[in-house]
Amino acid sequence: MNKYGNDLFKGSAGYYSKYRPMYPSSLVRFLVDAFSLNGEQNLLDIGCGTGQLTIRFSDWCHKLVGIDTEQEMIEEAKRLHQEIRMGQIQWFNGTLEEFKINHHEPFHLVTIAKAFHWMDREKVLEELYDMIPPGGGVAIIDEYHPTKTLQPWQARFHEVVKKWYGPDRRAGNSTYTHPVITHEEVLSQSSFHLEVHTLPPHDITWTIESLLGNLYSTSYGSKRFLGEHVPLFEQEVKEAMLEVCESGEYREESIVSVKIGRKKQVSG
Repeated sequence: MNKYGNDLFKGSAGYYSKYRPMYPSSLVRFLVDAFSLNGEQNLLDIGCGTGQLTIRFSDWCHKLVGIDTEQEMIEEAKRLHQEIRMGQIQWFNGTLEEFKINHHEPFHLVTIAKAFHWMDREKVLEELYDMIPPGGGVAIIDEYHPTKTLQPWQARFHEVVKKWYGPDRRAGNSTYTHPVITHEEVLSQSSFHLEVHTLPPHDITWTIESLLGNLYSTSYGSKRFLGEHVPLFEQEVKEAMLEVCESGEYREESIVSVKIGRKKQVSG
């Protein structure tokens, strides 16, 4: 994440925990089955954000560790974890490289959800390989579908956002460009064995409030980019979205993909 600076998600943690859509239960069930989780294994969640996905594996893992480079995210994760009061979870503010200095326990499953694109992917996979026992692996989770056709309400929302935020997707002290080499290619060229899975579609229902909150939770949609124009922007979003649909509710079909890098069992 270095090229984007240290303020990539500055001010977004509260919006992140409240408005980011939750992953479907089918994802948790899939990973529990794929890695035969039975409460005895350790799980590492890299780029954990505010920890909602991490916490959901509390019943299935012995120890969980959530890592994020943004201190605000880790503080919010700790707050949520204290409220829920379940699971043996350690929260670490820093990089995987920094975490490895003083931690040497194995992790049967490593999850990276919607965060792999921010990382030096080849380096991260190299660092993970000796942390994962044979049969374990890393699961790259995302919903990135560049060819997906936008619904009319999505196109209208993006239009207003582009007007106020500009055509470039800002990210910290730079602008974001999606990796040209896919996650599948990076995994296939690593020491891990690649598996690609697509989960059944699930619906997400948005309101104007949650659309705005989710936008403010992102690196490019930070509220601070709007300065004093927040009220005007929100009013325009509200008017535009109600023109598209008077109910103020908007449905999106989401498809989660899981790219697994499995560490092969030693034969013989």
